[in-house]
Amino acid sequence: MTTTSRTVADGAPRPTGAADRPVPQRPRKQIPWGKIAAWTAMVIFLLITLFPFYWMLRTALSSNNALATDPASLLPVGLNTGGFERVFGLQDVETAISQGGSGASINFWRYLLNSVIVATVITIVQTFSCAMAAYAFSRLRWRGRETVFLIFLGSLMIPQIFTLLPNFILIKNLGLVDTLLGIMLPTLFISSFAIFFLRQFFNNVPREIEEAALIDGASKVRVFFTLILPMSSAPLATLALLTYMTAWNEYFWALMVSYTDQSRVLTVALGVFRAQSPGTGPDWSGLMAATLVAAAPMLILFALFAKKIVNSIGFTGIK
Repeated sequence: MTTTSRTVADGAPRPTGAADRPVPQRPRKQIPWGKIAAWTAMVIFLLITLFPFYWMLRTALSSNNALATDPASLLPVGLNTGGFERVFGLQDVETAISQGGSGASINFWRYLLNSVIVATVITIVQTFSCAMAAYAFSRLRWRGRETVFLIFLGSLMIPQIFTLLPNFILIKNLGLVDTLLGIMLPTLFISSFAIFFLRQFFNNVPREIEEAALIDGASKVRVFFTLILPMSSAPLATLALLTYMTAWNEYFWALMVSYTDQSRVLTVALGVFRAQSPGTGPDWSGLMAATLVAAAPMLILFALFAKKIVNSIGFTGIK
C-alpha cells in the first residue's frame, strides 16, 4: 500500500496520514520565586554585613564639627582626611584641636610593628608545633593517645576568661610583663582547634604513601617533613591565615600585659586613642580612621584567601 504525500505551505512534503495534527507547544517557564527570594535575602544580609564598614569609612572621611550638625547623613559630612592624618601623625597640634582631635601624638607605626611581630611569630610557631602534635595524634601509636586528645578537645570548652588570671600570674613571675614575648607566650605553641583541624586532614592521607616511604628507609621525621607537610600545604595555609587573624585581633590579653608603647599592639592603641579624646567629645573621625586602618590588613587577607579557607575547612583530604 502506497502512501501519498502533499506539500505544506513551506514546500516540505508530509505523509497524508499525519494531516492536521496539533503541534505541541512548549510549556511556559515558571518564575523561580524561591530562587528570587533566596537571592534577595542574601543581598539584604550582605548589605547589613557591609554597612558597618561603610559607616566606618563615612565617619572617618567626615569632620567632627560637621558630624555634630548632621549625624544621620549617609554620605561623608564635611569631607576631609583629617582623621587619617591624626592617626598617622601628619597633622599639627593646632589643626588637630580645631578639627576635634586631642592634639596628642600617636606612635602609630610602633603599634603597627608590634602587631605584625606578635601575629607573625605566633602564626609561624603555633602552626608548626600544632602540625607536629596533630601528626602524633593521627599516626603514632602510644599509650593514652585518645585520652590526651579528648583532654585537648575538652579545653576548647573552657572560656578564655578563666585562664586570664593564671596566665597573668605566670607571665608576671617570669618577668615578661610589658613585653612582646609576654603577649605571645600563652598562645605561642599550642591551639586545641589547630590540632583538631590538622588531625582530621592527616587522617585522610592514605597510609600506603607513608608505608612506601618507610620501606625505602625514610624515618618518621623525614616522612613528616618531606611528605606530609608538602601534601598538607592547603590546610596549613588556611590554619596560618586563621591564626594570624586571631592573633592580630587579640585585645583583652594584650591590654592586661602591655602598659607602654614598647609592647602596645594596634588593637590596644585604639583604646588609648579613644581615651585621648578632648573634653568637647570623642574624636569620632579619628577613631573610625584608626579602626579602619587596623582592620584593613585582615579584610584584605580574608578577601584574597576566602575561597581557600572554605575549601580547606571542608576536610576533603586526598582522593
